[in-house]
Amino acid sequence: MAKRIDISGLSAYYGNHKAIDDISMTVEPRSVTAFIGPSGCGKSTFLRTLNRMHEVTPGGRVEGKVLLDDENLYGKDVDPVAVRRTVGMVFQRPNPFPTMSIFDNVAAGLRLNHSYKKNKLAEVVEKSLRGANLWNEVKDRLNKPGSGLSGGQQQRLCIARAIAVEPQVLLMDEPCSALDPISTLAIEDLIGELKERFTIVIVTHNMQQAARVSDRTAFFNLAAIGQPGKLVEIDDTERIFSNPSVQATEDYISGRFG
Repeated sequence: MAKRIDISGLSAYYGNHKAIDDISMTVEPRSVTAFIGPSGCGKSTFLRTLNRMHEVTPGGRVEGKVLLDDENLYGKDVDPVAVRRTVGMVFQRPNPFPTMSIFDNVAAGLRLNHSYKKNKLAEVVEKSLRGANLWNEVKDRLNKPGSGLSGGQQQRLCIARAIAVEPQVLLMDEPCSALDPISTLAIEDLIGELKERFTIVIVTHNMQQAARVSDRTAFFNLAAIGQPGKLVEIDDTERIFSNPSVQATEDYISGRFG
């Protein structure tokens, strides 16, 4: 079941460098929340704190809380690997496992987590590929390498892999930036379908994409080069794009900077 995320007082560091400062927000279940803002303002860093990927980076650490339905993901007894099963991630560039077949790419997480019955594996793989709107395109070549698919198909394969383990939250870090317009539209349509089952958070530099796919939009900015990124405002997407509360948001959306 999709879950709500409550972030309070969250700051993230790379060694002594503070990348983002004192961010608090709520992400509603079964919704799409978009993060926008200029390059270097900490959007992707913040996204990675939501499933503890940030701490995989040398020197990466956080202060503050991330609650997933009242459970602190940074609690002392919480297993980061379990967090990443619950909060899945789709990266900027499609990254199917190159030596694995299409079938094995989708099944990889299930096998790693031992979260399947062997006689159900094919059923779950098919369900996940259908969920990613990819089944009809690949059903006759499941044993072929995933790396042989087009860029857009590879990204949908990565989405199928992410949803196969039934996460509650799906994070997407600029999932369309490496794709052509037709593939981008396919991913955007898919996001609209997936939010019926998952809580989705997406980082995008494409203002039109944020306006098309998200229910709520958060604008991040830097006070100055070298300063940590901050959350400027978060609101319903329609309001952010038509009547933002902060002048800097309007300046960014209208293309005056960024």
